[in-house]
Parts: sequence; C-alpha cells; structure tokens
Amino acid sequence: MSLSPVEGVALAEIESPGDGDERRDKEFVGRSPGQLALARLRRDRTALVSGALLVFFVLVALAVPLIEALYGVGPKEQFQSRLDGYGMPLGYAGGVTGEHWFGLEPGLGRDIFIRMVHGLRTSLFIAFAAAVLTAVIGVTLGTLAGYLGGWLDSVINWITDLTLAMPFLIIALALMPTVALRFYGQREAVPAYFQIGVLIAIFALFGWTSTARLVRGQIIALREREFVEAARASGAGLGHMLFRQLLPNVWAPILVAFSLAVPQYITSEAALSFIGVGLTDATPSFGRMIYRSLDYLQTDPAYVFFPGITIFALVFAFNLFGDALRDALDPKSSR
Repeated sequence: MSLSPVEGVALAEIESPGDGDERRDKEFVGRSPGQLALARLRRDRTALVSGALLVFFVLVALAVPLIEALYGVGPKEQFQSRLDGYGMPLGYAGGVTGEHWFGLEPGLGRDIFIRMVHGLRTSLFIAFAAAVLTAVIGVTLGTLAGYLGGWLDSVINWITDLTLAMPFLIIALALMPTVALRFYGQREAVPAYFQIGVLIAIFALFGWTSTARLVRGQIIALREREFVEAARASGAGLGHMLFRQLLPNVWAPILVAFSLAVPQYITSEAALSFIGVGLTDATPSFGRMIYRSLDYLQTDPAYVFFPGITIFALVFAFNLFGDALRDALDPKSSR
C-alpha cells in the first residue's frame, strides 16, 4: 500500500528508533502529523518565547479600543501645553509621565504610546491581509500549474517571471500616488482605509510569486506518486485530486511561507510609509513615526527608540517563530 508524504512522515516518527529512546517512540504513537509538529513546538523554547510575544502583540492590536478607553488619550490629541518654546516635550525621556507612558511627540505633542498601539494594529492588519491574499493566489495558481501542466503551466510561469522582473519599489512609488489621484483630487484628503487597501493590493500583486513557485514544485513532485495515481485510476475528479490528495500534503511549506511573509509585509509597509508613499501622517504608522523622529535623534532619542524597538521585536519574533515552525514541520531541515 502506498502512503502519502504526510502519512509517511508520521510513520517515520513512530518507527524511528530515535537513538534507542523507546519512551519517545511510545509518546508519538497514534499521533497525526499536526500533533507531532505541535509536540515539537512545545519542546522548542525559542518557539514558545517568540510565540508568546506574538500572542501579546496580537492581543494588544485587537484590544486597541479598550486600551484607548482605559488610557484616556486618543491618537490625534495634542498636548501643546506640555511642550516648551522650541516644541520639545517637558520633562525627562521625551516627556514620559504617568499620563504619557512613552512621552510626547516633539512639535505636535501627540501621545507616542497610543499612536504606537494604533500603528501596531495597522501594521498587523495590513501584513496578515496581504499574506492571506498572496497565499490564496499563490496556492491556487501553483497547484493548477503543477497538476495540470501544459499550456496553463507555461502561461502561469510566464506571468510569474514577468512579475518577478518588475521592480517592486519603483512600481509602488508610481502606483500609490497614481491610484490616489485617480479616485481623489490633489487637494482631497485620501481616507486611511483607501491607503491601506492600496497597500494590501500592491503587496498581493508582487508577493504571490514565491508561494506559487513553491507549491508548483511540490505538486509536480507529488502528482506522479502512487497514491495520486491510485486516486486518479479510481475516477477521482479534479476537485478531489487537488483538495483531498495534493494540498493536504503541501500544507507545511505553505504555512511556513505564510509565517515568513507576515514580517516581510510589516517591514515593507513601514519602509513605504517612511519614504512617504504608504500611509500618511494622519494614520498612526511605525514608518511615519520613525521618519518624523529623525529630526530629533540628538534632542529626543526616546522618540525613535520606542517605535524602533517595537517594530524590531515584532519582526524578530515572527522570524524566530517562522524558523521554529519550519523545523517542527520538517525535522530533517534542521539536521
């Protein structure tokens, strides 16, 4: 009887002697591949620490309305009375007090903590939405190209090569203002939801190629396997072949690609906002906060420290968890 790759991995975990550790063999008996991966993640301290940090960030992003209500300060409120004659916050470390935990912005006097909380929600929403879109597009096109082959495979490969040849930064610099002018005039304020939607669309336009190629290669390796031939010989339709036979055996690399794409989109959104083609200053964003802080590096270093260390911790935690997830889903990758 032929086994699918997922079943083979589970069977290998059960039958492997593991250097004579019979207790570990008994611990894994009867577990599915997903349960085996979860067990490896639980034993990985890096995965636990980075996962806990990610859960904290996600909970903070989801609880923004509650945090704002308890904190008592909005992201657009200005406290000009707490700035000196030069527009610098009064007090130590950029005006850090019990009312303003991370201090105030020089010049405008807005609260840094509440703007960071809103910026965290914006960054995570854009990154997760773009990652989901790219995963759906990439998995769909890669699966069809790998399984059906022929002219469809050639067309999808040609579109993939064309997309990869386009310079992302130049296209983004051209698309953002062009699309905004197409729907809004030069003197009209562009809504935040429109800017966020355009950013997600741009990320999805360029980000699906890596997932598509990854899935295509996996499907090509699987489509001639015995279990696929057996399902095809039994009269299984296209939907059954794709969703019941092939995709369940490639979910691991797809999940890893998704976990590594999210931090990439977080940094891309911050970079575009930093150079002025992403979100505007009216929308809280890490990129805009870091850009505004450059003029105050010597006089108010706390202004750049708080958003800088937060986005660093967020991206670093995502990358660590993505690496740990890859090792848990494919133990051979770490050997």
